[in-house]
Amino acid sequence: MVHLYRGEVGRANTWRQRLDGTTNWSVLTTGATLSFAFSTAEHTPVMIIINSLLIFFFLFIEARRYQFYDLWRSRVRLMETEFFADMLTPQAQQDSDEDHWRELLAEDLYRPHFSITIWDALGRRLRRNYIWIFAVLVLAWAVKVAIHPTPAASLYAMYERAAVGPLPSWFMLLLGVLFNGFLALLALSTSGLAMQIEETASRHETRRRMTRAAGQ
Repeated sequence: MVHLYRGEVGRANTWRQRLDGTTNWSVLTTGATLSFAFSTAEHTPVMIIINSLLIFFFLFIEARRYQFYDLWRSRVRLMETEFFADMLTPQAQQDSDEDHWRELLAEDLYRPHFSITIWDALGRRLRRNYIWIFAVLVLAWAVKVAIHPTPAASLYAMYERAAVGPLPSWFMLLLGVLFNGFLALLALSTSGLAMQIEETASRHETRRRMTRAAGQ
């Protein structure tokens, strides 16, 4: 059990570090895009829109990595709350489900399965990191349209500048509303998961999540 625990901790740490990689890619590409977009008035704000799509692609990659991280992390937390804690206080933690955790761990080793869906993982990473990146991109696009090539005299002038090639202004604004509305829906619809997948989850919550995942 000790060697299994160490192995699962190593796996969890590896996937945790991979989460930082995609976040770093997002920050670097956003910084480079904004630097280029605001470096001269001739540069179009379209690149900010394209960068938003690229950031969403990074978010999807990170969500997939988070699913793997959560798989190993769940096993680690189960062994901490059931095996090691029980060794330290063998009398205090006895209950009717004393051996149930062994079945959960064995089932997860036999048939590994994610404890979190891709939708929930997307929402989790969006609320933790990416919501701020998308907010900066929206603000940057509005500022770029307002000041380049010359400061806009009115909101209608900004509206006219929102057009991209053959795509009219109303279409680009509608596209932006739909995209950011989807992100808001994603963040809100998965907000109830926030306290269910913490590394400090209680013994009861850890068992419940592993049981639910095993039944999927």
